[in-house]
Amino acid sequence: MALVSERLGRLPRPPRRKRRAGRGARALLLSARAIPTLRLISQISMSLLSLWIGVRFYLFVSGLERNDPDVSLSLRSPGVEAYLPISGLIGLKHWVLTGRLNGVHPAATLFLLGAIGTGLLLKKGFCGWICPIGFASENLGTLGMRLLKRPRPLRVPPVLDYPLRSLKYLLLAFFLWAILVQMDIGELQAFIEGPYNRVADIKMLKFFTEMSSTTAKVLLALLALSLLVPNFWCRYLCPYGALLGALSRLSPAKVTRDEKRCINCGLCAKACPAALPVDKSFRVRSDECNGCLECVAACPIPRALDVRIGKRRRVHPFLFAALVMIVFFAFPFGGRLARRWEPDISLHEYRQHVQNLHLPIYQHNRGRPVAPAEQGGSASDYAEQQLLQRPR
Repeated sequence: MALVSERLGRLPRPPRRKRRAGRGARALLLSARAIPTLRLISQISMSLLSLWIGVRFYLFVSGLERNDPDVSLSLRSPGVEAYLPISGLIGLKHWVLTGRLNGVHPAATLFLLGAIGTGLLLKKGFCGWICPIGFASENLGTLGMRLLKRPRPLRVPPVLDYPLRSLKYLLLAFFLWAILVQMDIGELQAFIEGPYNRVADIKMLKFFTEMSSTTAKVLLALLALSLLVPNFWCRYLCPYGALLGALSRLSPAKVTRDEKRCINCGLCAKACPAALPVDKSFRVRSDECNGCLECVAACPIPRALDVRIGKRRRVHPFLFAALVMIVFFAFPFGGRLARRWEPDISLHEYRQHVQNLHLPIYQHNRGRPVAPAEQGGSASDYAEQQLLQRPR
């Protein structure tokens, strides 16, 4: 036996460096330190996808304005409806009351449901991993630090921070009150089928391509504030984020700190984009936590900071990221499989809308028909509105 052991010991072995390198690469792949790279890839991918959808939609509307006979409805992706949250919320209430998903902007409701699902289950994972506006807001803050040569981001004092953070909840309360409380089934149906909602996607495009001087000044002010204060829009003004933040308090998955393993280095709190006191929390319950897991990536002690369901069950960071994508896209893909993804607006109708977009009937009036004497409307405008609202 000793001889056999000696001979086996003399057998050539793989180089140790290669084995260690392979193990190191595998460890890096599975390590929490890969979270920032993974999140960056996700955010860039979602932003490029949104940009691609937006450019194609711009080409679609431009072709309709030129009355180009070769323009195709395929240029208009339903993905553009992800930026129609008001239409999505109205459609959601209408769906609950009638049991039928409206055919004007069905994808808007499906995207809203996907975001709500992530908020209920995975904190504000939509904001931290998917939202292109949140991605832009983060990078504006980083750019501002470099331009101003600041080693750390500017933080608003708590005496101002708390009142400012309430602004987005006031905006959310207004929309919820106006839609969920004030609008009855008749008003919901009138808004959904009305001319304004049928061109809501085009109106959104025109908001940026034909912006007024007031709109430009407001956007420039938001840009400047975002350079000074990281995530200014998301932290203080975004009603979408306020909705997900309120729902995220019900999320079973939360960042949890193991007090026995924690060495109180404070690196997690420094890495948090929302400036939350992660190092002093047992479980991060704040509505400002967007589930980015930057704190988990910064923690130097394994298992000292994890995403957990309850107090015990650990969720691997990569699984958390995958679940955010799965939950959000489950509703749009489900709608596509059920053939409730595309709007019921034909190419001919889109042409008609674009050519008459200047008429008063395309102004926002909470779904109510524009009376002949309102907003400069004429009797012919009112008659045309009724014609456009007839079922096809």
